[in-house]
Amino acid sequence: MATTNIQAQETDLSTLVITAEELLNHWQGHRRVTRRVIEAFPEDKLFTYSIGGMRPFSELVMEMIHIAGPGVKGVATGEWKSFGEGDEFTGAAPQTKTELLALWDKVTTEIDTVWPQIPLHRFHEVEAAFGQYEDSLYSSVLYFIDNEIHHRGQGYVYLRSLGITPPAFYDRS
Repeated sequence: MATTNIQAQETDLSTLVITAEELLNHWQGHRRVTRRVIEAFPEDKLFTYSIGGMRPFSELVMEMIHIAGPGVKGVATGEWKSFGEGDEFTGAAPQTKTELLALWDKVTTEIDTVWPQIPLHRFHEVEAAFGQYEDSLYSSVLYFIDNEIHHRGQGYVYLRSLGITPPAFYDRS
């Protein structure tokens, strides 16, 4: 892919629609909503409840975790492992809501730590995220966010079917 004007003008953020910091804040806002969805689940349903053959919400959350933590590292370094293999979150899955929330918080901290290390030009480089999804890295980050929103929506359906009002999707505070 050819070098873009944004790469050439890395220090001139006035040409951007959104800054890297604003994108991070947007993503972390979605992560705060998703965390509240995890909190809203009854302990006994978080790991077992399913509708129409969909995975339990805890499994969807683990997918988000396997994308977010290793994904931000891949964007920062250009080093991509296969999805769900060899990342620090591989191994025994959390067995309680408390453990799942702790892992969620660990990834949130990791995103906040790694994100500032990403040079702006990296967002416009094309790489195969997780060795299989070739696109610009900003598109990969948008996919990370879109995937989370999609699975959080499934969590909303589960909560509603359990008679639980989910948190407001628009309150990202």
